[in-house]
Amino acid sequence: MAHRHPAGHGTGGGIAIARGVESRTVWRTCIGCRKRAAQTTLVRLVAVQADTLTVVTPDPRRRLPGRGAYLHPDPACVDQARRRAAFGRALRVSGALDLHLLDGLPGPEPTT
Repeated sequence: MAHRHPAGHGTGGGIAIARGVESRTVWRTCIGCRKRAAQTTLVRLVAVQADTLTVVTPDPRRRLPGRGAYLHPDPACVDQARRRAAFGRALRVSGALDLHLLDGLPGPEPTT
């Protein structure tokens, strides 16, 4: 029998109770610094196929289809992820990756 995580069934979520209202915080790991953070503080990245290259595209609204990876909108985390070649592994793509859209990475948009 498989072990199930009591808070979120493996989704990385936890339950916080503030002023009697229950809210679920979704946690993700930054592919740059490898630290866990609330999903709302990270920018989602997706791989978009374009001709012969795969373009790593920021998805601040978290709406694009496909596998996502999460990164702090901090130049130090972007640099670490580039040095570690973490984008291909996290997005599960092989071949050449175009990372030019990560220059001046915007922060995540607030959820409504």
